[in-house]
Amino acid sequence: MVAEAFEFVAVPFNSDGWGPPDASDVSSSASSTSVAAANLLPNVPFASFSRSDKLGRVADWTRNLSNPSARPPTGSKSDPSAVFDFSAFAIDEGFGLTSSGGNPDEDAAFRLVDGKPPPRPKFGPKWRFNPHHNRNQLPQRRDEEVESKKRDAEKERARRDRLYNNNRNNIHHQRREAAAFKSSVDIQPEWNMLEQIPFSTFSKLSFTVQEPEDLLLCGGLEYYNRVFDRTTPKNERRLERFKNRNFFKVTTSDDPVIRRLAKEDKATVFATDAILAALMCAPRSVYSWDIVIQRVGNKLFFDKRDGSQLDLLSVHETSQEPLPEAKDDINSAYSLGVEAAYINQNFSQQVLVRDGKKETFDEANPFANEGEEIASVAYRYRRWKLDENMHLVARCELQSVADLNNQRSFLTLNALNEFDPKYSGVDWRQKLETQRGAVLATELKNNGNKLAKWTAQALLANADMMKIGFVSRVHPRDHFNHVILSVLGYKPKDFAGQINLNTSNMWGIVKSIVDLCMKLSEGKYVLVKDPSKPQVRIYEVPPDAFENDYVEEPLPEDEQVQPTEENAEGAEASVAAAKETEDKKADEAQA
Repeated sequence: MVAEAFEFVAVPFNSDGWGPPDASDVSSSASSTSVAAANLLPNVPFASFSRSDKLGRVADWTRNLSNPSARPPTGSKSDPSAVFDFSAFAIDEGFGLTSSGGNPDEDAAFRLVDGKPPPRPKFGPKWRFNPHHNRNQLPQRRDEEVESKKRDAEKERARRDRLYNNNRNNIHHQRREAAAFKSSVDIQPEWNMLEQIPFSTFSKLSFTVQEPEDLLLCGGLEYYNRVFDRTTPKNERRLERFKNRNFFKVTTSDDPVIRRLAKEDKATVFATDAILAALMCAPRSVYSWDIVIQRVGNKLFFDKRDGSQLDLLSVHETSQEPLPEAKDDINSAYSLGVEAAYINQNFSQQVLVRDGKKETFDEANPFANEGEEIASVAYRYRRWKLDENMHLVARCELQSVADLNNQRSFLTLNALNEFDPKYSGVDWRQKLETQRGAVLATELKNNGNKLAKWTAQALLANADMMKIGFVSRVHPRDHFNHVILSVLGYKPKDFAGQINLNTSNMWGIVKSIVDLCMKLSEGKYVLVKDPSKPQVRIYEVPPDAFENDYVEEPLPEDEQVQPTEENAEGAEASVAAAKETEDKKADEAQA
């Protein structure tokens, strides 16, 4: 077999630039040039182009035919197997092939080709089957689809969380209203409401008082034991019970010293530090409370009822986390208030030096009987000038005394109690030593009103230091046994600045209430914090109100029944018997 010879085509040289020479140059060139001109394709003129012109694909070597039986006849314009694609050019009779760049339909079909490889997804399937995808093309990674599904999943998860939290908050809000937002006193229909004062007006009040005058100091104080300042969660101390010591919660009008001062016309307004603190910190309160006001002649007495809420300590009052609404639950608001009161009494006596040394004052305890063992407490009767013709006398309490820099310093002793870490969100045993500020900030959020009242009472008594103990349950379900985890000390004025307690605003609230009550006629009134709104109301009540009504008071701690299995069985039997009796009564009523 003889191979056919292959002739090389002569390529003309263009000295003026790039591309084939002009026809005039071709005619004037040598014989080799005439041969090259003869070999040029007929009717194919050279079309110059710029860099901004759109270029079509003359040959596409990337096409792949997956289904040969489905292809159109060979040679047609839409033949997918054809390597050369001349659809981008049109045949012109006069000029041959012309570019179709001016056709708007072809311009719309033009697209740029990105040579960069597609980004690989970090996770998810690399290939995804799409039935609507062109079968003649390779499957592609769907990064956008994966990201879109991720975003949809995140939105759905956020929607479910939001719905769950809303339902949870609504349940908590209803439970909190049922448990905490209950009036401290039953409003009788014959009571006449005289005033309604919203808390928003209290924030604008301001009054500056002069330095008070000490009229009398009664009782006796024991010295503070500084060993408790070094108490930490690692060397916690068991909280002891002082069953033999008596604590007194005497109201204003039953105080013999205040009665004597009123006869001597030492002042026109009389109160106790607990009552004044409740008024001063009223805008921070959430639970309902009440104060009895008696106008006798030109004198004004602020009293509390027997078994009033002022005798107990609120727990988790300003917290958003609701407490159980059942009164018998150990974590209900009432049960925690009783527990906090006993913790404070026992704590105030345990942190003292028990060597018999006692600081005595002008008079003995006015409420104790002779030979009776009483708690370490001193009563400081102080007088403030509210006006040219108006003075206020208040009985203030101090719990201990200490020698600081060879000077006698008075202390107030209070204790915060932790009942269950899941309610506060902070475990004292883990955070007290390393994050003491976070623990205190959490308590300011959950018990802001209680801490503010303690600070106000320390300022009224002119205490040099206020000691705050952190007492926790041995076990969250054991409300009888407690341990002392830490004791911190603060100066009242500095601590008042930390919790944003303004003394001028405190006295402005007291002055406005006193001025309002002095305009009333003689009689008995009650000031009640509204159970559901931030406001207080003043009612006119009969003279014999609150004198004979029955008040359920908590039993002393030594008389409380310890939780044992026998007691639990007996309680269950009692509940079953009571339920059976109620069922019988209901059946009889239906019959």
